[in-house]
Amino acid sequence: MAKPLSVDEAKKRLDDEYGQFRRHLDTVHDALDQVVSANAEDDIYERVKKLEKAVKEMRDGGIIGSGVNGHRRALKEYQEAKKQGG
Repeated sequence: MAKPLSVDEAKKRLDDEYGQFRRHLDTVHDALDQVVSANAEDDIYERVKKLEKAVKEMRDGGIIGSGVNGHRRALKEYQEAKKQGG
């Protein structure tokens, strides 16, 4: 079983996961801007498909990374470390 993280270690991991989330959020915003700026002659289906892919990668992660699931785990570890005083 892994040793519990100290509060500082858990906070660093939480901050790292949050940074990854923010970087993915930029990709989602870019894809959303493409959907919003579409006009009648654009392939809206493809733009929405790209937006869905960006959201899925942010939520679930890609080949490397765990998406916001990693943030959820890091947040739980941080909260437990704070509770333990550790």
